[in-house]
Amino acid sequence: MTEDVEMKDTQVTAISSSPTPDPTLQHLKEIASLIETGSYTKEVRRINRAVRLTSSLRHTITAPVLSAFLDFVLVSGSEAHSRLAAYVPKETEQDMEVDTATSAVQAPGKHLLPELEVYCYLLVLLFLLDQHKNVEAKACASASIARLKSLNRRTLDALASKLYFYYSYSYELTGDLAEIRGELLTLHRLATLHHDELGQETLLNLLLRNYLHYNLYDQAEKLRSKAPKFEAHSNQQTIQLEYTDAKENLLQAARKAPVAARGFRIQCNKWAVIVRLLLGEIPERTIFMQKGMEKTLRPYFDLTNAVRIGDLELFRKVAEKFADTFSNDRTHNLIVRLRHNVIRTGLRNISIAYSRISLADVARKLRLDSPNPVADAESIVAKAIRDGAIDATLDHANGFMLSKETGDIYSTNEPQAAFNSRIAFCLNMHNEAVRALRFPPNSHKEEESAEKRRERQQQEQELAKHIAEEEDEDF
Repeated sequence: MTEDVEMKDTQVTAISSSPTPDPTLQHLKEIASLIETGSYTKEVRRINRAVRLTSSLRHTITAPVLSAFLDFVLVSGSEAHSRLAAYVPKETEQDMEVDTATSAVQAPGKHLLPELEVYCYLLVLLFLLDQHKNVEAKACASASIARLKSLNRRTLDALASKLYFYYSYSYELTGDLAEIRGELLTLHRLATLHHDELGQETLLNLLLRNYLHYNLYDQAEKLRSKAPKFEAHSNQQTIQLEYTDAKENLLQAARKAPVAARGFRIQCNKWAVIVRLLLGEIPERTIFMQKGMEKTLRPYFDLTNAVRIGDLELFRKVAEKFADTFSNDRTHNLIVRLRHNVIRTGLRNISIAYSRISLADVARKLRLDSPNPVADAESIVAKAIRDGAIDATLDHANGFMLSKETGDIYSTNEPQAAFNSRIAFCLNMHNEAVRALRFPPNSHKEEESAEKRRERQQQEQELAKHIAEEEDEDF
């Protein structure tokens, strides 16, 4: 009895002393299995799910885990394995012990699917970017794009779009974004020929970003007008004075953006605030109070407050105080255009407060610092009356502005226009939701194939039963 107890104890200690497999490596193997299944069954949604799962594991991938995964997926000594393993740092003795423990049990056969090879390129590229090895990441991205150009599989579209993005991002980090413009155009042409819609959308955004990074707005406009419209060109439309279309696209982009993409949502809100100010609208205060955005949107909140009040001096102070921020955000040129809106807002407030006011007082209240402020105030008032911004008349002989009495707004067409814009917004959102619906492939054939499968199984059972009965009779 004592010997049996001792043997059980030694077995328990041996099992407990064996190292547990790394959870990140296990998750990566499960993702590899998911990609393999999606490749064999031609189900793109499985590849998309694998990409989403990778985003949650990105910051837990270490060099030993990545090295073990490459050994698990790729054939040792192959060209892809040798190239990718060179980017992964060498392991220490402790890491090798963990590596051998986690990769001790491997599949007898190696995976040679292009989807898994491209996925390994993506993992290594993400690892290098997280380690701030931008030069190595640029070389790895270039190698992955060269491999992608030789493949034409629809199951690669989701992985390829990610590689396109990080390819451009790695060159942007090293300041060499202009070098890949021709390559991006070539990739966009290939994606169009291969009917890769996701790749076309991604590459079109990257090309527009490339042009806008160097202030090449004319080239961006030509590309936007020639390429298929994917509603992702709001920055360029803002520069081209297409404020209404830019506002619609920016609001849709901010609404569709995932919660985790906080940087993208902040950028959309910055541009949306400026576009709405240029359109004469005042953004709601809740936009600036969103969680995680208060500090970043603070300069734009102060800018909105200056435009809302119509104080030209306050607007000038805000523009000078946050000049560096606006320059880094590449919105300084648009903010310069807001000066006219500030003057018009101040003039509207004056026309509401005073039924009769001299042009000299108008220039003083607007704080015009020109050599001839009265003449400038007269031209501003005349232009505002012509554009319909204020309901007033101009007495040129006596130098006065006479405001008309405020009428009943419900006797005008403004309520109808407001309701029309809201109804159009709701209808547009409904249409976008309908267009965004996705269905499993061949969903209309699943019921029919299941019935045929049941009939086949029933026939096989009847045939097996008939054969068994004949064998019993012969016996």
